[in-house]
Amino acid sequence: MFERFTRPARDAVTAAQTYAAELGHERIGDDHLLLAIGAGAGSTSARALVDCGVDPAALRAEVERAHGRLGNDDADALSTLGIDLNEVRSKVEEVFGAGALDSGKPRRRLGGHIPFTKEAKKVLELSLREAIRLEDRTIGTEHILLGILRAEGEGHAALRALGVDAAALRRTLERDEAA
Repeated sequence: MFERFTRPARDAVTAAQTYAAELGHERIGDDHLLLAIGAGAGSTSARALVDCGVDPAALRAEVERAHGRLGNDDADALSTLGIDLNEVRSKVEEVFGAGALDSGKPRRRLGGHIPFTKEAKKVLELSLREAIRLEDRTIGTEHILLGILRAEGEGHAALRALGVDAAALRRTLERDEAA
């Protein structure tokens, strides 16, 4: 299937592995694919994300939050007890160093192979289906992004958390694809 990927789509898959490694994650998720697509300066998919209000730095922060920190419900519950989770994190990192509250798992080397999550594999399969549906012979980053929207996994959740209207993003991608 990868032989049908365009150069930017292949680069996005490679960059997703780099993001997963940088963040110390054990597997490449669909959210890492989304990070890679969002960082693809000048690509149609990156522009579509920006047009829908996605800031690449905010997207990365959301992926980090979703992977490594307590959720909003947990933080809200702690705040009812007078505990500010962000303040606790700041104080601990001030004393013990940045990342002191992270999982404690060693970070993978940037050159090592990291496997895909089941969800990321599903997104890549759906990207092929999106290309076929749109009658394209190759799979581009726009198809991967459409797969992320269709799969409704971690990448889709990150977009939702950033207030992205998935239907509007889909329309933008399909309009750009038709042009």
